[in-house]
Amino acid sequence: MGQKTHPVGFRVGVLRKWRSTWFAPKGRVPAYVVEDRRIRDYIERTYRGAGIAEVQIERATEARAKVIIRAARPGIIIGRGGAEIMALQERLRNLTGREMAVHVMEVDKPELEAVLVAQDVAFQIENRVNPYRAIKEAIRRVMAAGAQGVKIRVSGRLGGAELSHSVEIKEGRVPLQTLRADVDFGSAIAWTKYGVIGVKAWVFRGEIWAFKEKRVEVK
Repeated sequence: MGQKTHPVGFRVGVLRKWRSTWFAPKGRVPAYVVEDRRIRDYIERTYRGAGIAEVQIERATEARAKVIIRAARPGIIIGRGGAEIMALQERLRNLTGREMAVHVMEVDKPELEAVLVAQDVAFQIENRVNPYRAIKEAIRRVMAAGAQGVKIRVSGRLGGAELSHSVEIKEGRVPLQTLRADVDFGSAIAWTKYGVIGVKAWVFRGEIWAFKEKRVEVK
């Protein structure tokens, strides 16, 4: 079998930046990693309906951190008059023991965010929509939004089957080994009465050329 790697982590330093930006002494690194995971889990669990695509964490000092949330529906996190975001900052401060500044950014095209695509398919499956239909509808929306390729895979007891199996549907190109290819990856879990169904999504948004001269003609 082929050796798989995470499409986003594979492109860190080329097309992507780290989702956590901070520097710490050797003894503090494990604590910061665990704290980052707790912050992300809390935000994603609390605001599941907000369509959270990414949570970025920045630490400039030991006593203060900044959290940037990219969401398809930012109004759920901000609340009326900013009341909800202030309450979130207070809860994160109690969770971590440091001052937290929360910023919310709206996702321009939710259909091109792989995490949101996977969440949408998982939500449809939880509402007893046929997995094949949910995948095909998601692929249609992604391609209509301007993607050059998309691949969605669901695994588990699909439709309440006795044995678990995987279903994968692909349209267009998804060049996973091409570093200049902007391939986004996301996963989600559908909690059904007959078990857990995993959903993975790959979205190819086009190639990004870092240099002005895209190709050098060899004469």
